[in-house]
Amino acid sequence: MRLAPSFFMHTNRLGKEKSPYLLQHARNPVDWYPWGEEAFERARKEDKPVFLSIGYSTCHWCHVMAHESFEDADVARLMNEHFVCVKVDREERPDIDSVYMSVCQMMSGNCGWPLTIIMTPAKQPFLAATYIPKEARSGQSGMLELLPNITKLWKEKRQEVSDLAEHIQSALKRQPEAASGHALGAETPRTAYDLLSARFDEAHGGFGPAPKFPSPHNLLFLLRFWKRNGEGRALEMVERTLQAMRRGGIWDQVGWGFHRYSTDEEWFVPHFEKMLYDQAMMALAYAEAYQATRKPEYADTARQTLDYVLRDLWSEEGGFLSAEDADSEGEEGRYYLWTDAQLKDVLGSEDASLAARVFGASRQGNFPIEPAARGAGQNLLHLNACLPDIAEVLRLDLPELERRLEPIREKLFEAREKRVRPHRDDKVLTDWNGLVIAALARTSAVTGDDRFGRAAKKAAGFILKKLRRDGRLLHRFRDEDAAFPANLEDHAFLVWGLIELYEWDPDPVHLKAALELNETMLGHFWDGERGGLFFTPDDGEALLVRPKEIYDGALPSGNSVAALNLLRLARLTGEARLEKKAQELLETFSDEVESFPAAHTHLMSALDFALGPSHEVVIVGEEDASDTKALFKALHSVYLPAMVTLFKPAGEEGEELARLAPFTKEMKPVDGKATAYVCTGGACKQPVCDPEKMLELFR
Repeated sequence: MRLAPSFFMHTNRLGKEKSPYLLQHARNPVDWYPWGEEAFERARKEDKPVFLSIGYSTCHWCHVMAHESFEDADVARLMNEHFVCVKVDREERPDIDSVYMSVCQMMSGNCGWPLTIIMTPAKQPFLAATYIPKEARSGQSGMLELLPNITKLWKEKRQEVSDLAEHIQSALKRQPEAASGHALGAETPRTAYDLLSARFDEAHGGFGPAPKFPSPHNLLFLLRFWKRNGEGRALEMVERTLQAMRRGGIWDQVGWGFHRYSTDEEWFVPHFEKMLYDQAMMALAYAEAYQATRKPEYADTARQTLDYVLRDLWSEEGGFLSAEDADSEGEEGRYYLWTDAQLKDVLGSEDASLAARVFGASRQGNFPIEPAARGAGQNLLHLNACLPDIAEVLRLDLPELERRLEPIREKLFEAREKRVRPHRDDKVLTDWNGLVIAALARTSAVTGDDRFGRAAKKAAGFILKKLRRDGRLLHRFRDEDAAFPANLEDHAFLVWGLIELYEWDPDPVHLKAALELNETMLGHFWDGERGGLFFTPDDGEALLVRPKEIYDGALPSGNSVAALNLLRLARLTGEARLEKKAQELLETFSDEVESFPAAHTHLMSALDFALGPSHEVVIVGEEDASDTKALFKALHSVYLPAMVTLFKPAGEEGEELARLAPFTKEMKPVDGKATAYVCTGGACKQPVCDPEKMLELFR
């Protein structure tokens, strides 16, 4: 029984929270608690199991389960009577999510969100599931059947439940055997490449069958593998994947930005969420592809991706917001679809005809959803081929086609802006902001568009001011409230962003902040017994286990990013201790990585850097002088992924850098000109002042 809208005027305990996801459930009839001791104390006192539901505010299936079950009076009555119900925003508390997602993977292997866990008052899980329908469907138990069965089990077979919960906790705590501690060699990246090559979709780009995720860290690794080995197929896989995604429905052809993933193998039908971290990682992949190939379309896509971020995910204070929902007006993708009549109404017949031919639209529609769901003739705009090929078919010059398409896109965008927008999750997360800072700074460096670098600088200032307390980072900011101790990814991703920011804007303050945060990370997250970095700090909340992850999933793991950060910081400062720590980290996970290196591609990028030769370049000169800028422009024009760059101002101003990087102390301009000091593989070359001569040193 669905309750009348007037029922939802009351709020439960979630009404006092800051999380957009928890607030979405504040008017449920379910007596939700936020994660905290109050909930577990009540569960102990009343001897009830805990119903833990984990999700996030832009999760489509979280919405479905909420509407079907958590807003339903019959389901809510069962939950309230027999359980203590706890809601967790996985983006606010990735530590909790990580633990119980591991439980789900262990118990079922079919994991995602919403994540549903039933556990004892001692937080020991004994059942794990994802989306559960209200009523039984296609052999799957529904909430109305499942909840009474769990209640009966809890009351009548408590010992069996306790034994199962103890068994699961023991399995979760079981540590893998200590790594052999051997160094990873060049054969490991080769194996990763071979595995990716075997899974490459020759027809559509990407890796493996549907659903297809962008996984840009795979592409960043393949670019490095191509650069090191001259393996043309590695670059081919990168380019074909980037081009296919840019043409497909996974790319928003009207408003820019990437949707979460493709439900089909052709990158056509997306899951329509837009996540901040996807935009950051995709922009990095396109920016590096531009550096490697100098093909303007890659630079254009990097810029357009970040234009979307600056337009729709930028907060006035300077941080970046988390995500946009897949749903609007109760339907996934509704905001992004067009009928033939809508195109003609916005564009007129002539331009609508051109748009239909370019973007694959038709009167019948191209979107594979049952007509009863939306009405017939829904179109998702995409490109059937690359623009030069389309121009040839239409017998137009490419510049002419591009000139005609831009006002078409702008008109469609203006019309779409009048629709009901998808929900936007407006919390600011430290880790995801670190990634977008990295993407903005790198894109500025390689394209020369300083807009993005300025935004990166402002975002870094915001995070360091608003999300740092007593020298320690915090994870989430919303509504003037900063909360939750920072995790490993907060530190590793923000350090990555600060390193990239320093290499675009070589102010020592960025490098100093990166070094300080890196030291905090090593001090509070390093495993002194087995090596590697835990996900949670040593003074964080005690959960069932303290996770330590190396697998690269939707994002690179914190350990993988930290490994590359350590190597780059070691080269930037000359601090051998940092390089030794990076080597220890690589050795910690060597056995796991060697078992399937394609699942650890960001660590493969770190290993590529570690294997060398790496390049350290110090430019000494006047900050705003044309000869200084010419040297930096030349450096940014070439793809040298194992390079770090520093800038030392001439005169006394260079002393601050010398304190951070003592090896730069005696470096001075030659004959009063901006000068590049290039060191490769532990050997330094003669300083040069000419950009072309500098680049020759790398060849």
